[in-house]
Amino acid sequence: MIIRRYIIREIIKPMGLITLVLTVIFASFSSANYLADAAHGLLTANTVLSLTALKTLIGLEALLPTALYLAVIIGLGRLYNDSEMTALAASGFGELQVLKAVAGPVILVAAMVAALTLSIRPWAYGMAYRLEARALATLDIDKLEGGRFYRLGQTDNVLFASRIDRDGNKLEDVFFRSSPETGTQIIRAREAHLSTSGDRPVMVFVDGQGYGIDDQGSADLVLRFHTLALPLDPGGGDVGYKRKAVSLHRLAASQNPGDLAEYQWRLSMPVASLVLGLLAVPLSRSRPRHGRFSRLFVAILAFALYYNLLSVARTWLDQGKVPAMPGIWWAHFIPAAILLMLLIQPYARLRLERDRRPPPAS
Repeated sequence: MIIRRYIIREIIKPMGLITLVLTVIFASFSSANYLADAAHGLLTANTVLSLTALKTLIGLEALLPTALYLAVIIGLGRLYNDSEMTALAASGFGELQVLKAVAGPVILVAAMVAALTLSIRPWAYGMAYRLEARALATLDIDKLEGGRFYRLGQTDNVLFASRIDRDGNKLEDVFFRSSPETGTQIIRAREAHLSTSGDRPVMVFVDGQGYGIDDQGSADLVLRFHTLALPLDPGGGDVGYKRKAVSLHRLAASQNPGDLAEYQWRLSMPVASLVLGLLAVPLSRSRPRHGRFSRLFVAILAFALYYNLLSVARTWLDQGKVPAMPGIWWAHFIPAAILLMLLIQPYARLRLERDRRPPPAS
């Protein structure tokens, strides 16, 4: 029990620092993207802070397993470097016992990740979408610059204006593109202005053309208009169907490949936490005095390969290239098989050496 607590302490100490560093870096990158929008009048300072906090909360589903994985590598690497693992093995506390000790923090982190992905993730995305919808409803045209493309929030909506008439508070020579579920909509107009006279602010386009491009190619549409009003706020806080904000139960009932990919991704993150945390135990093996970070490069490479496998599997499922089974799950089988082989390897080597020994002389 004392040895297990000692090993857990050696893992928890670096994990706290690594989690803090990764969270700060992630939040900094997230805020940098939003600050650029704030500088051009797309977001307010309070919205930037709220969106950064929500994105960081969502990012914890990947940051926590990463921090645990690196902490196990570093913590056990120090024990190998100081020959403490050799002493533990000589006293009968082998790698399987170390694995059992590490399993406690690994299961705890996996449970936290499960709570994040299954409950907090859709809630946080829903809040973020609503904040961005409200931000678009209060778009400050006076802060926009002519000749720049603006991506509106996390949507695929893009706004461009060649010139800004600040006296008239309107955009000139306007291009607008949106990407609903069924295809692409494009608007070209001589000018546009934001109207807030009603309950819902709308962008009013004047003298232009609209193009509706259907993904199936069967319902394309071309129209000319003198005035076209486009609501920026869906109204009532409803941002439409966003699969990242949809409940797990609703995703499970869907047959859409994109919904299935999101559903399996949420379930995959706790599994990835378990596999990564346990995989770090054999990957941390090193010779004494080789340095506690001697295996870090190999560990980072294995981590990158694992998450790339998961990303590829998710993309294939999203595009309908693979069925729901195996779906994303095959990406977990490969590292799990490697983990099993690495755990068996020392015992197989000992047995092979024992079999090669010459029989004792009679």
